[in-house]
Amino acid sequence: MRKPGGWWRRKSTPAKVETYTRWSFHFFGLIELTAIGLPAFGQADQVEPRLALLLFLLVAAHAALCAVTASRALDWTRGRRERPVRLLWGVGAVTAVIAIAAILLTQHGPGGKDMQTAAGQVFGGVLCFGAGIIALGVPNRRRVFAVVGGVAVGAGLVSFPLGIPGPAALVAAVAVLAGGGFVAFTYVFSVWLLNAVYELDEARETRARLAVAEERLRFGRDLHDVMGRNLAVIALKSELAVQLAQRGRPEAVAQMVEVQRLAQESQREVREVVRGYREADLGTELAGAQGVLEAAGIDCTVTGSAAGLPVAVQSALGWAVREAATNVLRHGDARTCAVELRVAQGRVVLSVENDGVPQERQRLGGGVGGGRDGGGIRGGSGLAGLRERLTEIGGTLRAGPAGRGTFRLVAEVPLPSGVAGGDGGVAVADGEAAPAPAEAALSGPALTSSVGHPVSEVTS
Repeated sequence: MRKPGGWWRRKSTPAKVETYTRWSFHFFGLIELTAIGLPAFGQADQVEPRLALLLFLLVAAHAALCAVTASRALDWTRGRRERPVRLLWGVGAVTAVIAIAAILLTQHGPGGKDMQTAAGQVFGGVLCFGAGIIALGVPNRRRVFAVVGGVAVGAGLVSFPLGIPGPAALVAAVAVLAGGGFVAFTYVFSVWLLNAVYELDEARETRARLAVAEERLRFGRDLHDVMGRNLAVIALKSELAVQLAQRGRPEAVAQMVEVQRLAQESQREVREVVRGYREADLGTELAGAQGVLEAAGIDCTVTGSAAGLPVAVQSALGWAVREAATNVLRHGDARTCAVELRVAQGRVVLSVENDGVPQERQRLGGGVGGGRDGGGIRGGSGLAGLRERLTEIGGTLRAGPAGRGTFRLVAEVPLPSGVAGGDGGVAVADGEAAPAPAEAALSGPALTSSVGHPVSEVTS
């Protein structure tokens, strides 16, 4: 069974703000009913119970209509439905009818100060809330002042012919102007704040997509620079070799040998490009992750230093930092993130822990990056690829819930032989790091092809 409040925790931050805004608009209807309808009913009931009930029902109908119109207008501002023109005209008409009826009651209804006070409260209250609702449906926010001012002027002009003295009509107009302006400002500001939250959320997603696109463009540009010229030369020399072979010329062999050399050279250059792309400096990645998370409003602390770690270890853990930072930004609603790097018992341990994990994901064992499958992970392709990368050098990856609303990613990589870790960092025995297992598998006596290039370069 779903826990109470699960529907709220499953919502995104903009969706939560929208829900709060929508129910605030509904609450304004309740305020109108309790602050205007109930007091008017209590005062008028002492004079004429039927008229008191009528006033209360009119205020209740007006409050309900305003609540529905506010909800539809909110959907319109979010682009989900057309502008509720009919409802806005309906609010204006109902507001005018109730206001005129309240004035008539004060002048021609049963005598008594209580009735006049009750009708006056209904008159001013429905005009203030009606002006605010109509302002919410105005496309141009600059016209909000015109709407509120028009309602206030109309209140004064209507009051005077119906028997209200001039000074009292002026006071009523000023009161409607102040009250209607406050209600309209509250409605409009709430919608503006909601739109700002949505825009910030979209900007964060756009920034992440642009970063990925920029990296893809950089990698594609590097590959084009490396392979473009060599492939063009290979194509030309292959065509020349075919023509020479067709004529029985011995120079065809020399041309094919040159093609083979260019192909091997291209393979070596591509390998260097890929190696530069795949290898990451751990110190740079830690600083970059901290900067990105803090820019997103997440309090990020980093402890430990990557100085002295072998290149292969830094590259693998640098990718772990990238993936963890991406998951913190894209999943959950984290407020704090702690990154710890330490060396213990010949292994380098990277731990990334963040809060803000939805309870539904924790119950499914997914956290922010996928579920757990024994000692490993499943679900997201990013963590699956990271696990494969760490496995190549003898490392391990664990990811999963670490408490209520907390997710932890732990990556461990063994230090190569000849490298000793301590509290102050990592010391390399002979001044350079030992090769990673994947690289060590290719070491040893090099086999050469007929043109003198290593076979490992051709087949890898």
